Amino acid sequence: MLGHSYPCFQTGLRFKLTAMAPENHLKPKNPRILCLHGFRTSGRILQAGIGKWPDTILRDLDLDFLDAPFPATGKSDVERFFDPPYYEWYQANKGFKEYRNFEECLAYIEDYMLKNGPFDGLLGFSQGAFLTAAIPGMQEQGTALTKVPKVKFLVIISGAKFPGLMFGEPKAAVNAFSSPVRCPSLHFIGERDFLKTEGEVLVESFVEPVVIHHSGGHIIPKLG
Repeated sequence: MLGHSYPCFQTGLRFKLTAMAPENHLKPKNPRILCLHGFRTSGRILQAGIGKWPDTILRDLDLDFLDAPFPATGKSDVERFFDPPYYEWYQANKGFKEYRNFEECLAYIEDYMLKNGPFDGLLGFSQGAFLTAAIPGMQEQGTALTKVPKVKFLVIISGAKFPGLMFGEPKAAVNAFSSPVRCPSLHFIGERDFLKTEGEVLVESFVEPVVIHHSGGHIIPKLG
């Protein structure tokens, strides 16, 4: 239950997403959003979490849930709740300072957007949110997703920045946050999320971000 934050989401996000949708004088077109799941989960699992949001929100969005390009290389934290397969977007060492397959992951996302787009915005959770947050800056710097239109808005759930308090910086994301990110953004931050501080640091990199705090941990929050 998000209390006073829920009206903020419904009125603020729905207004922004509707305003950003392509013009159509006969019938407004729902904004298309590419959704990037968390570490060692899947598009299906993210869809199950987002699918619990109220229909008053979901009916105005066109959501596309993509599986990451690499099979999970270790144990998934959701094995008790969801069946495999599980995927990951890229790999990092235990100190989160060195990355593998980061550029390959970006090329995979770009190829999917070229074949299935255009997309208006991105939604990401956890590892998918790290990517989501960095993509506008990488597009601006010309280091990633240069063949597709610039992202118009972001929904970031349990996100963090490169580099942050815990994370290093992949080569393609070196300057992703070198200047304030002007892409409109909505951030969900859990009071018991181990990435709470990282998420708060990330918010400071955006111009006029909308932030919704919830009482949960590292989860897709339910909108009561």
